[in-house]
Amino acid sequence: MARTSPLTDPDAPILTDDALNEMRPAREVLTAEEFAAVSSVRKAGRPASASPKVPVTIQLDPATVDAFKATGRGWQTRMNAILTEAVKAGRHG
Repeated sequence: MARTSPLTDPDAPILTDDALNEMRPAREVLTAEEFAAVSSVRKAGRPASASPKVPVTIQLDPATVDAFKATGRGWQTRMNAILTEAVKAGRHG
């Protein structure tokens, strides 16, 4: 199968300045119902969590961070699990 250059592909024409100047935002050219349907479509990616995590900045001992990082990918998730267990067991504060 021959490859088609994007510069010569009839399904992907090069946009001219005139064509770009004629473009309008979807909100201006669609009905309210059409725009709502299109804009409410969820983008691809990770599904929304029922309990999203809260980003924080924390300073930890280097040896502690190194120990967790040495366990490989997912070290922050494992650290969170250990902290969660400590809270549930009342070992905090």
